[in-house]
Amino acid sequence: MCSFDKTNLVTGGAGFIGSAFVFGLLEASGFEVVNLDALTYAGNVETLAPIFDNPKHTFVKGNIGDRTLVSCILAKHRPGAVINFAAETHVDRSIDDPGPFIQTNVVATQELLAAVLDYWRTLRGPASDGFRFLHLSTDEVYGSLGEMGYFTEETPYAPNSPYAASKAASSHLVRAYHSTYGLPVITVTCSNNYGPRQFPEKLIPLTIHNALSGKPIPVYGDGEHVRDWLYVDDHCRALLEVLKAGRVGETYNVGGHNEKTNLEVIHAVCGLLDRMVPESPSAPHASLITFVEDRPGHDRRYAMDTGKIRHELGWTPQETLESGLVKTVRWHLRNQSWYQCMLSGAYRGERLGLAEGQGGGGW
Repeated sequence: MCSFDKTNLVTGGAGFIGSAFVFGLLEASGFEVVNLDALTYAGNVETLAPIFDNPKHTFVKGNIGDRTLVSCILAKHRPGAVINFAAETHVDRSIDDPGPFIQTNVVATQELLAAVLDYWRTLRGPASDGFRFLHLSTDEVYGSLGEMGYFTEETPYAPNSPYAASKAASSHLVRAYHSTYGLPVITVTCSNNYGPRQFPEKLIPLTIHNALSGKPIPVYGDGEHVRDWLYVDDHCRALLEVLKAGRVGETYNVGGHNEKTNLEVIHAVCGLLDRMVPESPSAPHASLITFVEDRPGHDRRYAMDTGKIRHELGWTPQETLESGLVKTVRWHLRNQSWYQCMLSGAYRGERLGLAEGQGGGGW
């Protein structure tokens, strides 16, 4: 049993999944959270507005690659767990420029691991035994599935995009720090997340924004690429279960049991918008669907076998894709100001990832 039931250091906690985890942790437990985020284009401090005044939440702007800063945070707050969400995550951006992905997901992760290892070595007794480093990975590290079968925790890594390769490298580093130094790590490998506060370059929020704006909704290739869709709050519940009782050194696959093609997801979102915003001048919103050139090396299918976390920890997803999409669309309709704030920064809805050559992954 880990000792995360006190102060926890969450890295990347102003991003999509990280912020959802922070909100859930504070709401469910009241545990103290130190939130370290570099506030790059996909991180927005306004996302944390609901907990600005929460005395159990401390925000620190900084990079996980700053070993001195991380060491100071660890020494001051003495966390019982470090949960690492910090990463560059968008496949299209990694095709355009792999450099930031290698820097953050590999080099900076190594610096974070080194600082955490030094801190863990200062702990004694139950504090040492109960400490955990939880690392977030992605199903894209496994490569592309055929029409049948599922990724298991034993599936060999075969990444096909610079993003996926950088996440595979970071996961290998985490495993090596356990095997070599004994650092108590656990890795969670998740499928495609969706839900409130997701950066608008991702499929579902981009579809919502373009549909409401009367802009073309891009569909890569034939739209038949299959993803397993995981509602973000279900993912965060899984992470809590792993922290509570996951086995050190293990990997747990987490998926939503919702395999759908990209085109099916887009049609579902458009249908919800037709019903929720019947006065929209763009309705029927599916009329905006526009097929565009496929991404280089686009992985055809991802699907997760979640038997391990189900059998060992009793976790299963609560949301269907239908129920999760209703919550997601409703949130976006009620929070247009947040969305516009995100679009005013480094991303304006443009198509990325058109570089020539072999890439892969993503939606």
